[in-house]
Amino acid sequence: MTFVNKDFLKALKSFEIPTCLRVCAGTDGSVTFLLEIMTRKDVSVVTEAQHLIQADEDTASLLDIAVGSDVNYRLVTLFAGDQPFVRALSLSPIDRMPEDIRQDLMRADIPIGKILRNSGIETRRDFDNIEITVEEPLFESSKALSRSYHIVHDNKTLMWINEKFPVDDRWNL
Repeated sequence: MTFVNKDFLKALKSFEIPTCLRVCAGTDGSVTFLLEIMTRKDVSVVTEAQHLIQADEDTASLLDIAVGSDVNYRLVTLFAGDQPFVRALSLSPIDRMPEDIRQDLMRADIPIGKILRNSGIETRRDFDNIEITVEEPLFESSKALSRSYHIVHDNKTLMWINEKFPVDDRWNL
């Protein structure tokens, strides 16, 4: 069961964006899988950064963990063919990770949806917020759609994710 923040859904419906982008931004499943279906291309994950950080007060509050806990910081870009479609930042409390998920996550270039599917654990995505930003260009697009959500397992945050999608005609598939 997916928690649907009514403001999230209302905002998503109000955006003037291509339908394929609306579907990816609104899914409570794997964006990677949807991109492969929509583009008919293999989707690759390119890791921009991955390292352990110590949770500060904001991160600890976001993940509901103790300040100073180990958190996996992972920034990736999803490419369909040679075109970038999504930049995703994930924060994952290490102590809360099942061992098989931790190992796959540390291998870097495996999509999170695939990691979760391979593990066989049940999760849900609780949406936080969604907005269109114009402050920082993304993949040569002047606008970006940004959404964030928690992946929850056993009523605890397994991961917090922020995904950014360029708002342009690459989504007219």
